[in-house]
Amino acid sequence: MTLATFALILTGVMLNAGAQLLLKAGVTPLGELSVGLHNLLPTMVRVLMQWPIVAGLACYVVSVGVWIVGLSRVEVSIAYPMLSMGYVVNALLAWWLFGEALGPMRWAGMVLILAGVVVMARS
Repeated sequence: MTLATFALILTGVMLNAGAQLLLKAGVTPLGELSVGLHNLLPTMVRVLMQWPIVAGLACYVVSVGVWIVGLSRVEVSIAYPMLSMGYVVNALLAWWLFGEALGPMRWAGMVLILAGVVVMARS
């Protein structure tokens, strides 16, 4: 895998991670959502009025385009496991931005994920 291809894949991963964090930031002020037939439309409007949610959805759209370009250059069996780096990025940024807990088991999991990505990328 070339450096340019790795950069494309990593960009897709980061856009996905950013999308998740933006969605969380957008939904947090709304509190726990309850959706049913009686309030589906008003809830959708409330959600879509949050700029971080719209920005997160935009990140997803861009990430799909970047991902397609990346997949055109590398095998999916190499590229797809790299998406798991997003778990590590999200865990670290959720700890920093939202105060989410990072205990020893989560740290161990992140180390295992990164080790797995390295093994898959070198295969």
